[in-house]
Amino acid sequence: MMKKILFIINPASGTQGKEDILNQLGDVIDKDRYAWEVVKTERAGHAVDIAAQAVRDGVDEVVAIGGDGTVNEIARSLIHTQTALGIVPCGSGNGLARHLQIPMDTKKALEVINEGLLDIIDYGKINNIPFFCTCGVGFDAFVSLKFATAGKRGLLTYLEKTLQQSLTYQNQTYELETEDGTKKYKAFLIACGNASQYGNNAYITPQATLTDGLMDVTILEPFTVLDVPSLAYQLFNKTIDQNSRIKTFRCQNLRINRSKSGVVHFDGDPMMMGESINVEIIKRGLNVVVPREKDKDTRNVLQKAQEYVNGLQRLNELFVEDIANKNRVMMNKNRALLKKLTKRD
Repeated sequence: MMKKILFIINPASGTQGKEDILNQLGDVIDKDRYAWEVVKTERAGHAVDIAAQAVRDGVDEVVAIGGDGTVNEIARSLIHTQTALGIVPCGSGNGLARHLQIPMDTKKALEVINEGLLDIIDYGKINNIPFFCTCGVGFDAFVSLKFATAGKRGLLTYLEKTLQQSLTYQNQTYELETEDGTKKYKAFLIACGNASQYGNNAYITPQATLTDGLMDVTILEPFTVLDVPSLAYQLFNKTIDQNSRIKTFRCQNLRINRSKSGVVHFDGDPMMMGESINVEIIKRGLNVVVPREKDKDTRNVLQKAQEYVNGLQRLNELFVEDIANKNRVMMNKNRALLKKLTKRD
């Protein structure tokens, strides 16, 4: 029997158009094996409803054409069903796709869908809201809120917001409860990883796997400007857990207590939550379409190093631009003050 595939496209995700993807579907997907159709989302949350209906209709695979937000919306309707999640990554970060080593190249990602190899992975919940990659509190959640309202998508926008907010963000104190007891930490951020990265190969929980029934927790304690280069380097080369400012542990259930309500993030999307936050991992709850071992995206070290260098260059440009803007504002204030003093004399 032919299998049924539903492709769900989020036109607003990422920074690129999706027309080329639609044109490639007919060339890559085997018409003798699959019957497929395409639906476009029209609003936030629409993919949740579309995917839920696909499950009721007996669709074999629902494929997200978008970023981690689109993946999250679709996947939450597929947990504990026979319908599998596929991903054609074209978002801003593509964290889950990168962890699964799904190619970033559209044609190669569609070939993974066409191959139809399945695996089953864990997923998480933060106050009963499903997540599949990472969630957390602190600075990364704060930046996700700023990014969501920026009006522009993409890595550069995220880097810009990160740089701007890091200059003024205040560390907070958190109480963490696990199966092993309770501890307090003053932290810049706390990240809970089902997968290993935020996206864009930024490995915040580098040792995390999708099949061990545990979350990896990374706590970034207060740091100085001098620590930033090493933290940035280690974030992208999968060794941030070796930094002296980092504390890590694994658990299945985590309760985060803080002094006041605030923002959290799950798979990059922000949401306001209360003082107490419960995070848990549910083992083997989602079927996913994955590449064969020999077909996995095996970009070499030099390519990844170049991505890191490009990111640092852009960070430096944004930092210089930010300093220049601050200097201009200060100069304008000084001119205005001097003008007032001159008139007074």
